[in-house]
Amino acid sequence: MKKTLLHSHTIWEDIVGYSRAVKVGNLVFVAGTTAMNESTLVGKDDVYLQTQFILQKIGRSLEQLGSCLEEVVQTRIYVVDIQQWEAVAKAHREVFEHIRPVCTMVEVKALAGHELLVEIEAMAIMG
Repeated sequence: MKKTLLHSHTIWEDIVGYSRAVKVGNLVFVAGTTAMNESTLVGKDDVYLQTQFILQKIGRSLEQLGSCLEEVVQTRIYVVDIQQWEAVAKAHREVFEHIRPVCTMVEVKALAGHELLVEIEAMAIMG
């Protein structure tokens, strides 16, 4: 089965050895995504803004591989402060209210950058 790799050419992909997204057959997997825009953080100290930006970024990755947010069947959300879950959920609901993928949200001790408040990964089934 053909595997297509999507790279955003950030330094992290080379350091860690991963792809932004991978398409295998009709499945698309989007790596853990944060609110980093090249070298700038979007939404400093605002988990809602970070979540909005992340979901937009995931949408762009899916589109580059021929998919879209409407085809997402699963999301995993990692937050550094579970007390802020409602703000994260609000941004997630704004995108997925009618799509309704399965979703897991867990609190983690930290993410790769101290200003990162949330990280999201997604999986889509095309067609």
